[in-house]
Amino acid sequence: MSQETQFTNTAPFQLPQESNGQPVSLKEGIKSPIRYCLYARKSSEDDERQALSIDSQVKEMVDLAQAEGILVTDIRRESHSAKLSGSRPVLNGLISDIRKELFDGILTWAPDRLSRNAGDLGVLVDLMDSGYLKEIKTHSQALTNSPNDKFLLMILCSQAKLENDNRGINVKRGQRTKCEMGFRPNMTPLGYVNDYSSGKGHKKVFTDKDRAPIIKEMFERAAYKKASGRTIYNWLKNETNFRTRTGKFVTVSMVYRMLNNPYYCGLFEFPVGGGKWYKGAYEPIVSKELFDAVQKKMIIHPKSKPGTKIFDYTKLLKCGSCGSGITAQEKLKKYKNGKVARYVYYHCTKGRNRKCDEPYVREEIITNDFIELLSKLPFETIKSNALLADKLNIFEQISDIVDAKQSINKFLNYIFSQGSREEKRGLIDLLGSNLCLENGHIIAKQPN
Repeated sequence: MSQETQFTNTAPFQLPQESNGQPVSLKEGIKSPIRYCLYARKSSEDDERQALSIDSQVKEMVDLAQAEGILVTDIRRESHSAKLSGSRPVLNGLISDIRKELFDGILTWAPDRLSRNAGDLGVLVDLMDSGYLKEIKTHSQALTNSPNDKFLLMILCSQAKLENDNRGINVKRGQRTKCEMGFRPNMTPLGYVNDYSSGKGHKKVFTDKDRAPIIKEMFERAAYKKASGRTIYNWLKNETNFRTRTGKFVTVSMVYRMLNNPYYCGLFEFPVGGGKWYKGAYEPIVSKELFDAVQKKMIIHPKSKPGTKIFDYTKLLKCGSCGSGITAQEKLKKYKNGKVARYVYYHCTKGRNRKCDEPYVREEIITNDFIELLSKLPFETIKSNALLADKLNIFEQISDIVDAKQSINKFLNYIFSQGSREEKRGLIDLLGSNLCLENGHIIAKQPN
């Protein structure tokens, strides 16, 4: 249900005026020392019943005001849920006006019209504590700024919150029971028809005699004829006139969602992503074997595309000549004997200077430059990198270390030849962030 907030404060009656233009109480001859704002709210029903409910609240409280001589200076209505604190614009405006001392009392049907959450309740109690709000008047009681009344207000609003929370628990329990009976709470997908004639708790799901055979053929074409989603979409549109419940043609994305929906083979997950699966108490349109066959055909293997490859040293370097970024590209060379050689070149993006003449540099040269720069660091600094702990243990077991210098070089070569991309970049981070590619080599420039 959409939540609509009504900001207009149109009252169903005219407030009497004194000679000086100030409103008086609704009971002749009696004036109330408290200026009340009548607040009415509803959120749990459809718009038509909601509006009637709000008008009913206003009428009842107007009658009470007339009977008891209560001074009502404004009426505010709101159609908004009270589940979340601070989310009701009209109530927020009322609270602001109370702090401005435009009102010092609230007239409402019941405390739960004001609060069903701890946040708004705390604000109301704070207004009472600070003296801005003198009284909350309901159809059955008056709650003032006394310890007992404030305690009672907190109990009544807390009870409303408890009822609200329990309602959510009960709804989930009912949904879970329905799932265990084999029926998904949501609307059924295309190919099935909901039973709207049976009583509550006895409604079933039937196959759509017109759409179900077409949907079954969709799965068969995907599994046995290797038809793609686009091919099936064209077939549905041009040969079957298959449409949605609203009379529209299905889209390509909808075709893929249907082919990946296990509901058609008699299984469903609720809630989606919750990991709880149920066996449906309805007739499957396709068998589990056919559904699984389609899933195998629908697996998409990622293809390499220009600009999407991940290289070891990108985003670590800048061009030493113009300050642009450094990017990389892959070149594959196929030889007559069938072997394919892979070469990676790093070069300036020329983002700052389109005429930058820094040369392309092979990845092997950059790797050797990094090893040379890192070999100048103390071995203890290199060993301190937490990413390298496992590799260091393996290296110490397989290496024959003669001296510290040899140990560093061997370890660096070991990491850059057999380590992961993260391990290599972890070592490079030890060199700082001012690394540049200049004249075909890596240099570490001093920060400006």
